[in-house]
Amino acid sequence: MPDDEKNSEETPKGLVFKEEEPSVTHHEILVNGKKLNYTATVGRMPFKDEKEEIEAQMFYMAYTLDGAAPGTRPLMFSFNGGPGSPSVWLHLGALGPKRVKMEDGQFAQPPHQLVDNDYTWLEHTDLVFIDPINTGFSRAKTKEIGTKHLGVQGDIESVSEFIRLYISRNERWNSPLFLVGESYGTLRSAGISGHLIDRGNAFNGIVLVSSILNYQTARFVKGNDLPFLLFLPTYAATAHYHGAIPKRKNLRGFLREVEKWAIGEYASLLAKGDSVTPAERRRMTAQLAKYTGLRPAFIEQSNLRINIHAFCKELLREKKRTVGRIDSRFVGIDGDHTSQNVEHDPSISALMPPYVSTFNQYVRQELGYKTDLEYFVFNKVIGEWNWGSAGQGMPDTSEALRKALSKNPHMKVYIASGFYDLATPHFATEYTLNHMGLDASLRGNFETGEYEAGHMMYVHGPSLEKLTQDIGRFIQSAWPG
Repeated sequence: MPDDEKNSEETPKGLVFKEEEPSVTHHEILVNGKKLNYTATVGRMPFKDEKEEIEAQMFYMAYTLDGAAPGTRPLMFSFNGGPGSPSVWLHLGALGPKRVKMEDGQFAQPPHQLVDNDYTWLEHTDLVFIDPINTGFSRAKTKEIGTKHLGVQGDIESVSEFIRLYISRNERWNSPLFLVGESYGTLRSAGISGHLIDRGNAFNGIVLVSSILNYQTARFVKGNDLPFLLFLPTYAATAHYHGAIPKRKNLRGFLREVEKWAIGEYASLLAKGDSVTPAERRRMTAQLAKYTGLRPAFIEQSNLRINIHAFCKELLREKKRTVGRIDSRFVGIDGDHTSQNVEHDPSISALMPPYVSTFNQYVRQELGYKTDLEYFVFNKVIGEWNWGSAGQGMPDTSEALRKALSKNPHMKVYIASGFYDLATPHFATEYTLNHMGLDASLRGNFETGEYEAGHMMYVHGPSLEKLTQDIGRFIQSAWPG
């Protein structure tokens, strides 16, 4: 796509901002021995200004089960994170009627292909996949208009507005409503739940995949020791997986041991700062080396605080390999084995081509949506993102979720975490939940699931199957019908 399409204050080339008819196609799939007939609707939802002129269009893909009564059929809105990522990952990885055929833990040989998804959530709920503005095929009329959506609050408001428009246009106001977000999409989900409850939209359930509601848990900046504690169990899981530390029979039990030490002795000693004694430093260094497989000299040089990016480079340095951040089971090869940072995330490098190529073919060929626009998969918006009052990019929407639960105590929340997720570690999620200040009567509204995979746990076959089973039970518990 030409640079002027991305940056011009004028309307992007090849895109007309007018109401358009969506592409509607009909399909069937066999799930658990049962044939599901469904309708796929693909298009762009118009956003209008005060003059009723379209200023932006948000791309979506909806799947609805044929013959079902809308008032009794759950409706789930889905999106991914970034910020700057479209919904393609959850869509073609786990939820939709088609999924990418993957080689778990490694790069799949092209050309890549889609297969029928035996684990589609369509069995349990209608699905709407949303691409926020400046992701996927979603566009704003001008850069200035687009900037309004590039921020924590602007993003929450625009996706909330899409949900309002969709349920209005499709007459789904009396449907049981669900949200599912992944990564930054979990922060968005929590924010939306708080934003819409005050506007008359109450959700039955929210699914948080690889959750991060409080960015303080993951920002490796000077003066913030929290991530060093919360990432440690995932460092240990990664070291265990790659044989950098002795194998344990019970991974979950081992991680509980690491978690207890991290939040206990490690936290208390880090809190002492420069007053830590030489004997305490030696004890901490030895324990960190035991749990992470890293060299004691490196740990000491890191001031007992191991940065995520340094860990990905250092763990397998002697083997001239790196590990993935999104999924630490993946292994990469850098050109410079002496550098301090990885050249790329091998897990992203392995996942991106299969998803991009199959999506672009699928949406045009099978779903009949014709466009010359580039599908923005990772739009670089971080530098432009308005974090609001969150200081150094540390937004926190856990309070919005708490308030939504206090106003709607029927809402259930399911949280899925992967042991090998070095982007949003499971222990950071647990920490956030334990610091929400939830009333005791609401703590039972939360259910957590752990998976032996990474950030996108659904690329691992057994985890995909488990996730689908867990979500089926969750939807039933949140909406017994």
